[in-house]
Formats: sequence, C-alpha cells, structure tokens
Amino acid sequence: MLAVVALVLPLFGIIILGYISGRVTSLGTDALGWLNFFIVYIALPPLFYDLLSTTPVEEFKNFRFFFSAVGVTFGMFLTCFLIALVLRRSGTAQATVQGLAGAYGNIGYLGPPLALAAFGPEAGVPVALIFCLENTMHFIVAPSLMAFSGGGDKTSILRLVGGIVKRIVTHPFIVATVVGITAAFYQYQLPPAAEQIVKSLASAAAPCALFAMGVTAALRPLKRIPLAVSYIAPVKLLVHPMLMFLVLSAIPDADPTWVLAAVLLASLPTATNVFVIAQQYSVWEEQASSMVVITTALSMLTVTGLLYLAGAG
Repeated sequence: MLAVVALVLPLFGIIILGYISGRVTSLGTDALGWLNFFIVYIALPPLFYDLLSTTPVEEFKNFRFFFSAVGVTFGMFLTCFLIALVLRRSGTAQATVQGLAGAYGNIGYLGPPLALAAFGPEAGVPVALIFCLENTMHFIVAPSLMAFSGGGDKTSILRLVGGIVKRIVTHPFIVATVVGITAAFYQYQLPPAAEQIVKSLASAAAPCALFAMGVTAALRPLKRIPLAVSYIAPVKLLVHPMLMFLVLSAIPDADPTWVLAAVLLASLPTATNVFVIAQQYSVWEEQASSMVVITTALSMLTVTGLLYLAGAG
C-alpha cells in the first residue's frame, strides 16, 4: 500500500498544489488560457507522438480490445442518460450532460501521467488509442443529441456533420496519434534536435496538466451538491472500471497491462469538458461543474484503491 501511495501522492499532490494556488491567488480563469493552450496544443501531442511512434505496428491491430473498451464507456453513458431521461424525467439536453458526466473521464489530463507512472511506457498505446476513440464517440454523441433536443444553434444536418468531422480531424491529440502511428508504420525517426524538443515537451505535459486541473477545480467553487451525484459518481468511479475489467479480461490473450490501463482510464473522474459542453449549450451548468469537483476529490480515494488492487493482483 505504501508503494501505491508513493506512486499517486506526487501526481495528486500536484493537483492539490494547483487547487491551493487557485484559492490563494486572484488571477481568475483567464490566466489559465495560455497554460491550457500549452498543454493541449504544445505538450500533450508530443507525448502521444513519442509513445506511439516507437510502437510495433502489430500492436495497433487489436480492434476487438479497443472497440470493447469504447463499448463499455458508451454503456455507461447510456445508463446515466436513461436514468435521467426516463426515471428523473429530465429533458434530452440535461440527460445528455448527465450521461457524459457518468462516462466522459478526464483521460486527457490524468490518463497519461497516471497510466505511465503505474504501468510503464507499454501503457501508452492503449491510453492514446482509447482516448482518440472515446473522444470521437463523445464528439458525435453530444452535438447530435443536443441538436435532437432543440438545444444550441439551429443548424442543418450537413453543417452538424461537418462540425463533428472538423472537431475530430483537428483535435491535436487525435492528429498526434495519427502522425505517431504513421511514423511507427514507416519506422521514421526524428532528427536528434527535433526528438529532444519532443521529449522535453512530453515531460512537461503531465505536471502542467495536473496543476491546471487543480486550479480549475479551485476556480469553480462547489455551490451545491446535485442529487444526480448519488448515481453518477458511483457509475463513473466504481461501475465503469469494474465493468471495463470484466469485459476486457474476457478477451482471449488480452495484454494484462493494456487491460489495467483501460480500467484505470475508466476509473478517472468526470472530465472538465463535460462542464464546457454544458456551458456551451446553457444546460445543467452548475451541476456539471459540481460533478467535476466532487468526482475529482473522490477519485483520489478510488484510484488509489484501484492501483492497490492492481498491485496486489
């Protein structure tokens, strides 16, 4: 257990430092703009490229594994969506945000540093590819259901599809993943100077992302605890990783490291992007913000417990 604490404490410690910094300073959310730009566009894409460009091409062909993982995540979305829509009589727009809160984990900021620290560089491939596939799913599901509900701008089907495709093909993590896989396929190696830049930026990605997470949580104070937390938090932090483990473990010859990496991604708290989507469509905003803060706080216990169980076999 001490080894697990030693593993997660530095990572969650950076989040706590970010939270404290956000509480004791008065810089405001605008001050995060350049840091978030650096993380999303400058630091994390080189990390994804660096992990994938040196991976044997054969490892990218495990389609059953990746689509099973995404299928489990979609199942969690559907579960929370239907609870909100059918049992709680919420509208389609609110139900969509609640579904995202139960399925869309912080796999971009928290996923790579935790998985690499816990399971080593071999966890990089499942982390990167699951991220791309799950984000593609979320990019399709969220605007489609919002358009169906009548929320947001009134756009034609063609414009809606065009917007979805644009978000997918221009996302910096997805671009970096495609470029990294292409480099692996052709066994391309960067010039030494360029490779050093990539590695320097990749090493900066994790601490900057974790610090930004803490500051973001501090700048969105918890005003009230939504009733939906009673079922969304258990689904996101407990049911999602347990079901992921059961499904992926049933795949013949599944790499244990890949299974654990996918389970870890499933256990991560609600992504900040869920609040961004809620804000974009002006629906369930305050509750979405609370879900991000609450699940992030609870995940310090649940993720530590998961890593302990993984280490104990």
